[in-house]
Amino acid sequence: MDRHNDQFTPKLDYAAIGRRIRDARKKLGMTQEKLAELTGLSVPHVSNIENGKTKLSLPALVMIANALESSLDALVHDSLKVTQEAFDKDFKDLLEDCSMKEKGFIYNLAKEAKNGLRK
Repeated sequence: MDRHNDQFTPKLDYAAIGRRIRDARKKLGMTQEKLAELTGLSVPHVSNIENGKTKLSLPALVMIANALESSLDALVHDSLKVTQEAFDKDFKDLLEDCSMKEKGFIYNLAKEAKNGLRK
């Protein structure tokens, strides 16, 4: 069996991974310079990763996850066969710092989107 068959090759969304890295870094109040320092990567490389302009290696991803006190699946979950728990965590994280007014607004948007998808 060919291990390099497209059926088994994951399609990684580097732009989404980069956005998650940037969001996690900002949530910690960390600069790109600090993330670069903690990981041994250059600042331009960190910037390119966050902007989805470059692929990153597994060792670089692990160093970034460790520096951000994150898990690998939190950074790449849309490239995995996502479980319900992962979606639940994403929604919880999305709402974590929202006011009740913001939560209500997001709820109503989600409700309308769901209804629109089911039509």
